[in-house]
Amino acid sequence: MKKAMTIAGSDSGGGAGIQADLKTFAALKVYGTSVITSVTAQNTYSVTATYDLPAAFVGRQIDAVLEDIGADAAKTGMLANAGIIEIVAAKVAAWKLEKLVVDPVMVAKSGGRLLEEEAVRILQSKLLPLALVATPNLDEAEVLTGMKICSEKDMQEAARRLYDGGTPYIVIKGGHLVGEAVDILFDGHRFYRFVSQRLPGRTTHGTGCTFSAAVTAFLALGFPVPEAVEQAKTYVTTAIRRGSPIGRGYSPVHHFHEFYAWEEQ
Repeated sequence: MKKAMTIAGSDSGGGAGIQADLKTFAALKVYGTSVITSVTAQNTYSVTATYDLPAAFVGRQIDAVLEDIGADAAKTGMLANAGIIEIVAAKVAAWKLEKLVVDPVMVAKSGGRLLEEEAVRILQSKLLPLALVATPNLDEAEVLTGMKICSEKDMQEAARRLYDGGTPYIVIKGGHLVGEAVDILFDGHRFYRFVSQRLPGRTTHGTGCTFSAAVTAFLALGFPVPEAVEQAKTYVTTAIRRGSPIGRGYSPVHHFHEFYAWEEQ
């Protein structure tokens, strides 16, 4: 059985972070393992508190998983501080994880800040160059590139800049733009364009985590990057479409839509 590892924060509401990643891995028939970086007190509309685990303990979790179970692919999500990013980068290099997806989580959908500002430089200099794929949304891409992104042309320029930082494949998620939901993949030579209809409603909690986890799962299964991104886009779009209201904020996507339907509350 193929295996995928997530290195991310815990969402007590169950819709994002480690919980979303493991649900995605399971739904896509990949065995999931987890390394928890932070614990959040979180629901569908707010993040009320966070507790970051010691960086050394994060490293111990990675070692424990990889020395026994291994990983055909791995992803990172919420990495709350420079110390955690540094230990993750060191372990990725030491264990020679080739299929790494970096989802540079910085802000929760509810608006809570999840990545300290001083950690951005470490993320750019030490972790992104080790990644096979990076999956920033527009807000994250703006922080990482220092440019304002208002159009698909801007997305392409941001992808070029991030590619120049050493990551072979850059996915810019355009869900925050108006019109169709367009994601762009750049491999240094050509742009791939993935389009889906923009869906109404608020069943979008955990979309970024779910997308990057799906890319990771498909990479673990042996898909080439463009096909992994395309399949992940399809999976997430359907998960949004088949979600139902849970909580008072942004409801989570339905990770197991292939297996059963949620009933309306």
